[in-house]
Amino acid sequence: MNLLGRKKDNLPNPDADVSADVSEDTADTGKSARGTAPKGRPTPKRSEAARRRGPVAPAPMTAAEARKRRKEMRKSLTREERKAEKSARREEMTQRREKMMAGEEAYLLPRDRGPVRRFVRDVVDSRRNVLGLFMPSALGLIFVMLAVPSIQVQRLLSPAMLVLVVIMVIDGFIVGRKVNKLVDAKFPDNTESGWKLGFYAASRASQLRRMRAPRPQVERGDKVT
Repeated sequence: MNLLGRKKDNLPNPDADVSADVSEDTADTGKSARGTAPKGRPTPKRSEAARRRGPVAPAPMTAAEARKRRKEMRKSLTREERKAEKSARREEMTQRREKMMAGEEAYLLPRDRGPVRRFVRDVVDSRRNVLGLFMPSALGLIFVMLAVPSIQVQRLLSPAMLVLVVIMVIDGFIVGRKVNKLVDAKFPDNTESGWKLGFYAASRASQLRRMRAPRPQVERGDKVT
């Protein structure tokens, strides 16, 4: 049935309207896909870079894992890059050792850290210790025993070695006791056992002064407070 005043050719075409709407929506969608991504989503370039880069490896949890990872990375380096990396690592280790020998707290071994251990080292380094003669004396006796394989010499050196050990034990006991008294007076809140501090002091005193690590920070005869 025709409406009044409207011709047959001017009738609306519902199919045409639907297709037009669909084409417009498709065009809008294509435009948004080609342009900037919606808020909250990465741009196509970032997503492509992320896919190329892959997942980031977690940090190593142990020293062995770190060494294994360094070996794997070293396989992909050239010869020149390996030399440069080895040289940089050697220089870093040298710097760390020098700082450790200088007594910097951050570079010390766990056994040497803390004000109590620093005080113990200063006390030991400020006195002349009989324990310091143990190593050269023992080496001298061993050399004589090997150089002169005589029964009479062996009979004389065996008691001498025993006497030397007894003297070292007595001096180590004296050093440990003195260190514990000074530590108790200076650090009344110290919770470290006297046996550990005494053994730490005796082991340091038994080393030659030039071989002690960290390097002595006081001279012999200095008063440590």
